[in-house]
Amino acid sequence: MGKALDQISRSPFTRRIERAKLPRRFTQLTFTMYNGRTNPVEHVSHFNQRMAVHSRDETLMCKVFPSSLGPVAMRWFDSLKVDSINSFKELTQVFGSRFVTCNKVPRPLSSLLSLSMRKGETLKTYSDRYWEMYNEMDGNIEDIAINTFKSGLSTEHGLRKSLTGKPITNLRQLMDQIDKYKRVEEDQQLGKGNDKVIP
Repeated sequence: MGKALDQISRSPFTRRIERAKLPRRFTQLTFTMYNGRTNPVEHVSHFNQRMAVHSRDETLMCKVFPSSLGPVAMRWFDSLKVDSINSFKELTQVFGSRFVTCNKVPRPLSSLLSLSMRKGETLKTYSDRYWEMYNEMDGNIEDIAINTFKSGLSTEHGLRKSLTGKPITNLRQLMDQIDKYKRVEEDQQLGKGNDKVIP
């Protein structure tokens, strides 16, 4: 235990960072703790947003960053070599390299193209699955999203017929149409609606 305590008492920061004093008016912020299982890039981005006012104070950024680490990441931080980190950029690069396996790789477009409504599936369930997949993709694919959502609907679905008869031009319009049909679907499930209600 003594060896472990000795290890964590030694800082991986260079003397320049270690000796720097915290600004007088700095108030410690609360962060989402990094658990070692999520995307490290997202964590650093979140940290940077919370510390935006202090982003030019590199020594402060270095000293505060460990307070955003949970137990797994803190063990990694404590194991860093003494005097090995000289900048916030260095710290985040080493952090990113250590937890690189947690990086989320954007999904390929083909996974969206192959998505379709299952037999007996509700519009709400299909829509939730579709937008969850869409949010995991990079780039501006709004036009493709509109077309693939429509083609993934079953051919008899009222929403597909509506989108074919009156094409839409943006995601906001598509979401409005989906919401209307979801409400109709919910009414029908509660026994309030007719078999084929068109909003």
